[in-house]
Amino acid sequence: MKGLWITLGIFLSIIAIFIFIKLYLVLTTGWDRSPTCLVGKTVLVTGANTGIGFYTALDFAKRGARVILACRNKSKAEKAQAKIIEETGNANVIVRIVDLSSLNSVRQFAKEINETEERLDVLVNNAGIGCIDHSYTADGLSLTMQSNHFGPFLLTILLIDLMKRSSPSRIVVVSSDLATIGRININDLNSPVGTIFAKALDYSNTKLCNLLFTVELAKKLKNTGITVNAVHPGAVQTDFLKETKSIWQKMLKLNMTLFYRSTEAGAQTSIYAATSKDIEGITGCYFKDCKRVSMPRSAQNVELARKVWEESEQFVKLSFEEKKCFQL
Repeated sequence: MKGLWITLGIFLSIIAIFIFIKLYLVLTTGWDRSPTCLVGKTVLVTGANTGIGFYTALDFAKRGARVILACRNKSKAEKAQAKIIEETGNANVIVRIVDLSSLNSVRQFAKEINETEERLDVLVNNAGIGCIDHSYTADGLSLTMQSNHFGPFLLTILLIDLMKRSSPSRIVVVSSDLATIGRININDLNSPVGTIFAKALDYSNTKLCNLLFTVELAKKLKNTGITVNAVHPGAVQTDFLKETKSIWQKMLKLNMTLFYRSTEAGAQTSIYAATSKDIEGITGCYFKDCKRVSMPRSAQNVELARKVWEESEQFVKLSFEEKKCFQL
């Protein structure tokens, strides 16, 4: 009987801990309450067919914006498009295909946007991958680094002129607090990480690059009418780890179900950074739970930010013409 009571006590303790964690997540999650109307505005969200990107795009569509779903998979993007239109009644939701792990695809995509869109008021760099084996793309770049940093870096630069013509406009970079553990090899951003935690560190390094990119870009866009800020979505139930092996998928899925916030909740800070009137004119900052917070210390290194920018220019083969967007 004593053993039964001990077992019951342990079980109830686990349940109590679970309830406490869930309550904590609910109570600490920031929700965007901005009433900002986006009628007449054009917004672009990468990775908008699923997860945080989908709910970000859905919110913009509800506000009346023209929404560009920038996705790699056409079939999945069109399903997301149909769902958003059905739910919001906003038919001005379009699909454009881009593969951020291909420099050619990014350049072709940016060319299409610049030629077909009259304006771009908000760019949300949301798409990303993580926790996959280190491999290289056809461009000879790290798949994780190119998908999460080099690709968005190039895309953003190629859309700057369009955003200048639409100013005031905003760029939102989805990063992560995991940037805190990032350890960048500034001599080779493309090199694999040689540790037993290589997959996690690879991802963390890209998120640190996102923050350093935000810091440097904000400096370059000063007085242009474009603001750029980074956000941490929190620990969210998403499928961005879909490339991981099945046994890990199951373990991660269980962990996400028990302890992570919903995907819709994870989109709130991106929405806040893109629409809130409370942060008009604020740039080069970091937001979490719809509040401004301090960046990780390594992301505050302005010299490192400059070096990462210069190295990134080399890796994406940024041309003189493409750099002209920063001329006032």
